[in-house]
Amino acid sequence: MTPAPLKPQIPFDHFAAVDIRLGTIEHVKEVPSSQKLMRLTVNFGDHTRRILAGIRQERANPQEIAGRQALFVVNLPPRPMAGEVSEGMLFDLGYADGLTPCLAVPEKPLPNGTRAG
Repeated sequence: MTPAPLKPQIPFDHFAAVDIRLGTIEHVKEVPSSQKLMRLTVNFGDHTRRILAGIRQERANPQEIAGRQALFVVNLPPRPMAGEVSEGMLFDLGYADGLTPCLAVPEKPLPNGTRAG
């Protein structure tokens, strides 16, 4: 695979405004009104959030990510999706390049809520 071309440069303050945090996926459930979405309950240490992710058809068993730590964008506005509200975005790797996505994970366990960057 040849990597995609780089996107245009952005000012550092645009990147610094994105809040990416580590969380543990506690529960994974289907969103009944969607063929794509799964509802993730994610522990960020001082709070939990409901995050909807379009991973239902990307994995043979979406439940396999329960109990795993992953990166999430947490400062996006709440987004209505399929009759529910998502409170963030799963930060995964591969989808934009047509690959089977995988979680962006730390090399060792860290406290939930740890910031990236």
